[in-house]
Amino acid sequence: MSLFRKKDLSAMLAQADDGGKGLKRTLGAGNLIALGIGAIIGAGLFVRTAAAAGQAAGPAVTISFIIAAVGCAFAGLCYAEFAAMIPIAGSAYAYSYVTMGELVAWIIGWALIMEYALGAATVSIAWSEYLNKLTGGAIPYEWSHSPFESFTDSMGVAHSGIMNAPALVILLALTLLLIKGSQESAIVNAVIVFIKVAIVIIFIAVGWQFIKPENHTPYLIPAGQAAVTDSAGKVIADYSGAFKHGWGGVLGGAAIVFFAFIGFDAVSTAAQEAKNPKRDMPIGILGSLVICTILYILFGHVLTGVAPWTDFVDPEKGREASVAYAISTYMTGYGWLATAVTVAILAGFSSVILVMLMGQSRIFYSMSKDGLLPKAFGDLHPKYQTPYKSNWILFVFVGLFAAFVPGSVAGDLTSFGTLFAFVLVSLGIWILRRKSPEMERPFKTPLVPLVPILGAVICLAMIFALDMQTLKVAFIWMILGLFVYFLYSKKTSKLNK
Repeated sequence: MSLFRKKDLSAMLAQADDGGKGLKRTLGAGNLIALGIGAIIGAGLFVRTAAAAGQAAGPAVTISFIIAAVGCAFAGLCYAEFAAMIPIAGSAYAYSYVTMGELVAWIIGWALIMEYALGAATVSIAWSEYLNKLTGGAIPYEWSHSPFESFTDSMGVAHSGIMNAPALVILLALTLLLIKGSQESAIVNAVIVFIKVAIVIIFIAVGWQFIKPENHTPYLIPAGQAAVTDSAGKVIADYSGAFKHGWGGVLGGAAIVFFAFIGFDAVSTAAQEAKNPKRDMPIGILGSLVICTILYILFGHVLTGVAPWTDFVDPEKGREASVAYAISTYMTGYGWLATAVTVAILAGFSSVILVMLMGQSRIFYSMSKDGLLPKAFGDLHPKYQTPYKSNWILFVFVGLFAAFVPGSVAGDLTSFGTLFAFVLVSLGIWILRRKSPEMERPFKTPLVPLVPILGAVICLAMIFALDMQTLKVAFIWMILGLFVYFLYSKKTSKLNK
């Protein structure tokens, strides 16, 4: 049979409506918006804002956020149409199966592991680091780092990591929560989202009175801005490049902050658990994007108004802990807010991990139902009706990575998986409009084919902008996926029977 054999849409919709034997439909529009915000607002807001301001955009990082949001919106509109029209778990994998065939669907499902599974592992490692900061380094180095990491303290004593235990603990806690049920997970996520959004709003409200207009002048980094060096004379910021100053710098800043928006696509993986997916999925996907964009713009305006953008050039001085630095340096009497920001970052990490684990388990569930993965990935808990075996398998895989591998290894692989999914979803909308124009579409992407083409082109450009090492590792991962498909999945596929 053809490698591009497609799954029949009516059969896919029947799979979603399986008489109560499948995933429970417990999520409303509010739950879905909270899931989107939970996945989007992580450390990206607190780190990427300062990085973009210090490296390329200056105070105009607010415009960078708008440009990045427009790029995400193209893909978001395409996701919204698919999620309302094909309300089943699986996200980009399921949409590709209908529009471009089994091989493409397998490739995107394999690529999404890099977004969700590796993303969850990497964020759990960062969660461990911030927990140690919040507790003043109370967790021994040996039990909060991988065996491949080591350092020598001020006394000359060498320390080598054994296992990142806190990362493993947070993964286990969230895995147990997901097994308990989607509604329970959504409630906990909503509480976490409320905490971190409240702290972001407090920072915006309190920081507004400390804004100095001179910090926003000039608004763009001038063309003649001198390069910045560290104490050893090494150049840490060079503004001579086309995308390092002026309006070019604003575009360069957009490329940096773009990845602070990644995560809204995880909402689409919960389509089979939405009460009214035709109405609620577009609201969840686009609503979370709009809310986060507004918060990002206000946050960037306040941060670069409180502290001059030049303070965020040096990572050791202000970029990595940019918000806490700005508060402690320029907002006298609000030291407590710096601690609250660290709590917000921890909360942000927690909700990101939760949504990533949920998204990956739902993709595994769909791939198993299609016969491309072993049956265990699709088995539901007899009481909670959640893919508990998939959750446990995912915990083992992600847990091993988080406990024993440095977080830096993942690099931008998470971004590759996400952008690749965006490209195929955008193209899928155009293909389905041409091949099946008569289909019912509760939500329609406007300006087709312009919006899908722009979504695909922008995301392809972002992929090519990734460093060569990331692209090489991604290529090796995709080749490995093809071996798995031809040796196992192609034969066991239900379409093969």
